[in-house]
Amino acid sequence: MGIISAIGHTVEDHRTSLMASKSGISTISNFKTAHANSIKVGEIKKTNLELSKALNLPENHNYTRTALLGCIAVKEALAQANISDVFNYKTGLISATTVGGMDKSELHFPDFNSSKNAEKYISSHHAGDSSNKIANYFNITEFVTTISTACSSATNAIMLGARLIRSGQLDRVIVGGTDPLCKFTINGFKSLMILSDEICAPFDANRKGLNLGEAGAFLILESERARQDKPVLAYVSGYGNANDAFHQTASSENGDGAFLAMQKALKLAKLQPEHIDYINAHGTATVNNDSSESAAIKRLFTQVPKFSSTKAFTGHTLATAGAVEAIISILAIQEQAVFPNLNFKNPIPELGLIPETKLVSAKINHVLSNSFGFGGNCSTLILSKA
Repeated sequence: MGIISAIGHTVEDHRTSLMASKSGISTISNFKTAHANSIKVGEIKKTNLELSKALNLPENHNYTRTALLGCIAVKEALAQANISDVFNYKTGLISATTVGGMDKSELHFPDFNSSKNAEKYISSHHAGDSSNKIANYFNITEFVTTISTACSSATNAIMLGARLIRSGQLDRVIVGGTDPLCKFTINGFKSLMILSDEICAPFDANRKGLNLGEAGAFLILESERARQDKPVLAYVSGYGNANDAFHQTASSENGDGAFLAMQKALKLAKLQPEHIDYINAHGTATVNNDSSESAAIKRLFTQVPKFSSTKAFTGHTLATAGAVEAIISILAIQEQAVFPNLNFKNPIPELGLIPETKLVSAKINHVLSNSFGFGGNCSTLILSKA
């Protein structure tokens, strides 16, 4: 696994922050925006120049922040998996993003006709560019693709990677996502009036909205043949996706898409609801999401297991969220602990669900992780103890 987010620049940083219940939410400092003092975000306190130096890139490169964060995370994942040769097994890359190269496009668009620097970033605008940059940096040539299904993107990347291995088309797949903060995204979510001026409070009755975040997060899936004698961090035992088919930016009141995705994941994993020990909920702290997800959880689970949203740690990292939370779910398995749902005080009256609000020890064999996105894109992942 490899990850960089507001709560750390490595997997171990994330373990430390989660175990200490330390949030990474702050104010924006990496770029100027009119909303800097009115919202809170999960910002990585590293500039593009610092990220570039960590990757030893030439001075005149055209990597966007999306590509830089992705490369940092993949670099850690490959090192942790002790992979120095990506050609010894059929290796693919599936990367998720929603922002793509927008951070550079919005910067250079005003002087597009007069700036050579602007021309340099034309080819890096589209969503697939960051995937190509990551693949080229690590010499991955067997299979490279990009998934952009809003906030379920990285979960769908993991799902597709697992399917490619199960079908025998690849032996190893690097799966995850990368999304930076930028003005375009902030302004877009601001127009929906769902950004909070405080650290978010998922599932709380008085929740005010979400905190946008940025991250690069990748996991390496391997077949048994490619794994050889390396220790297994966790198994991808189940996955499912469904479309809520309700609204462009809202989920249905009873959470049809979420319910179906969770149901499909359990069926594939050959598990019953009572086998799930912890739910890492999507939990964006918006009025709509938390009510809809809660309704879906109550429909599926007769007795709701321990659950929490960890977005008050990292912010909502959009396309990357599913990979960020898959890594957090694996850390929960390793630590045999449920990480807290920060800032929760009062349950939603009509639903009454109460997440874990403190770090608690628990026997965890199976974690269900939810990722739900605009356009009704609902996906669920089940990660199981090795």
